[in-house]
Amino acid sequence: MKKYLPWIIGLVFVLWIAGRMIPPRPGPGFDFARFSQLPVLVDGRVMPMDSLARVSLSIIRGRQTYETADGKPAPAIRWLAETLMVPEHADGLRVFHVENPEVLDLFGWSDRKEKDKFFSFTELAPFRGEIQKQSELAEQTEAEVRNTFQREIIKLKNAMLLYLRLKNSIQVEGSPDFGREVEVFEQLIQPGMQAIQDRDAGREFNAPDFENLLLFTKRYQNVVQAKYAYAFPNSASGKPDEQWQPLGEALLGAISTGQISYPVRAYSQMASAYRKGDETAFNRVVGQYSQYLKQTIPRELTRPRVEVLFNQSAPFLQAMVLYVLGFLFAALSWLVWPKTLGKTGLILIAVAFALHTLGLATRMYLQGRPPVTNLYSSAIFIGWAAVLVCLVLERIYRNGIGSVCASTIGFVTLLIAYNLQLDGDTLEMLRAVLDTNVWLATHVVCITLGMSGTFLAGLLGIVYVLRGLFTTAFSEEVGKSLGRMIYGVVCFATLFSLVGTILGGIWADQSWGRFWGWDPKENAALGIVLWNAIILHARWGGYARERGVALLAVFGNVVASLSWFGVNMLGVGLHSYGFMDQAFGVLMGFIASQLAIIGLGLVPTRYWRGIKAREKPGAAASLPIPPTSPPATAVPRA
Repeated sequence: MKKYLPWIIGLVFVLWIAGRMIPPRPGPGFDFARFSQLPVLVDGRVMPMDSLARVSLSIIRGRQTYETADGKPAPAIRWLAETLMVPEHADGLRVFHVENPEVLDLFGWSDRKEKDKFFSFTELAPFRGEIQKQSELAEQTEAEVRNTFQREIIKLKNAMLLYLRLKNSIQVEGSPDFGREVEVFEQLIQPGMQAIQDRDAGREFNAPDFENLLLFTKRYQNVVQAKYAYAFPNSASGKPDEQWQPLGEALLGAISTGQISYPVRAYSQMASAYRKGDETAFNRVVGQYSQYLKQTIPRELTRPRVEVLFNQSAPFLQAMVLYVLGFLFAALSWLVWPKTLGKTGLILIAVAFALHTLGLATRMYLQGRPPVTNLYSSAIFIGWAAVLVCLVLERIYRNGIGSVCASTIGFVTLLIAYNLQLDGDTLEMLRAVLDTNVWLATHVVCITLGMSGTFLAGLLGIVYVLRGLFTTAFSEEVGKSLGRMIYGVVCFATLFSLVGTILGGIWADQSWGRFWGWDPKENAALGIVLWNAIILHARWGGYARERGVALLAVFGNVVASLSWFGVNMLGVGLHSYGFMDQAFGVLMGFIASQLAIIGLGLVPTRYWRGIKAREKPGAAASLPIPPTSPPATAVPRA
């Protein structure tokens, strides 16, 4: 029974995770499940309504859920439906995140409760003018030197602008019955166009028809400026950049054809049915529109549907849970039941890695790109590569160290990615400088592999210091095994970081006309290569042994973190497209922690519990006593 216990425990947790990944069955009411699959073009890529809801709410609220008026948590797709179809209700939802004291003082809200950091559009609307004024002043300051107030006021202005654009994405804001309005507009097109032709020809024309069409035209021209989500497919257009239309263009385009397109009519009927609370009519129109899309643009539906399943199953989140469980079992195996708990932890980590791989592969399919395209995806890939190497090390050494490192780095990198996704769409279209598959598949991937190896070597160095300093389970064999593992991983990191840097120079020569320009990102990549080379030369030359190599590897975490995040905080150079500043405090804290660990590692080894434990009690008494007189073979002194 003990032999199968790890598999039984692993199966229980796997079934629990599988249950979390299965999408809930749609219940009675509005068919949000089918509505969430409807495709829409945003920022150059076709995404489902579900992703539009999650991305938009993350930007505005910093989360992918919100609280209804009665305080109950609700999914993002329901908030989007309210925003798109009943905006006056959405205006009262407290979804705007405002926490900065200076921003609150600007509104006279300094006396608001400390926990009260979410506000509604209705509350913020009276201050739109002041928000716009302050954000314009803040934008005159260079991004890298803006203070916290300036960054937060710009963020709030952009969130409110996004919200206003969403409200005019599938219906014109302020329409009490948009379905009826569209019908009236369609009936007025022909008479109105006839009145215009008569007027232009100098003939008597019908003034009411002319005025009515002019009124609708002005109303819809205002909506053109608020375009964000292109929700209306335009299959009649042969131009690639006109395959999707925003609301204003779709409505004004009906004037030339004389009739409203079916997508516009369908969305207008959805909006009217939702506003009236008519679940049957809403679900019927959503079903009919879905069938229409299957017949007209079937190729555009596959990826959005996969993306909805990807969003709902959240494989990276489930992998994080399994990594934590795997870490607990692997760490406990060093104390009790090493074989049973160690194998259980390894099984859970292997399943987490499988989910990690599934999520990574799904993202590659959705983007049609190699694994690393932005900062978010780099965190996903760095963690994946490091976990893979850790599992190989565990297969070789079977000492639990590979399992602990795999679970730790897997969880930490996915946690970093989870926080990075709150900034916007993680599947965004690539910037022009990155939009080259051959270099994404070579230079960027190699650099990322080198960085993952550097972090893994640093983590092994941390294990060396903490296990040797604070535990008694640090035998000579464990120390040598850790030393060999660090050395092998550093060799791996040096190879890939060096090849990636050289390939980056070739890319730069083709893209910017020079192989090397001392750009901050280039310097940071070179820094990783040089530091790993220093570690290898220190070991080969005998300047550093096991402990010294471990401490050098820990400092490699500082070098790699500055390359990964620090350069993006400078906001200068040809790689400044990845500018970010909100993680500065976290980065400084991480660097301080690594320096603290190095300081602990410099404590003399006579104080290390692991090394002291090697000396058995009474060992000094068993040592051979040196002779008091020279042996017979010794040459007597003169």
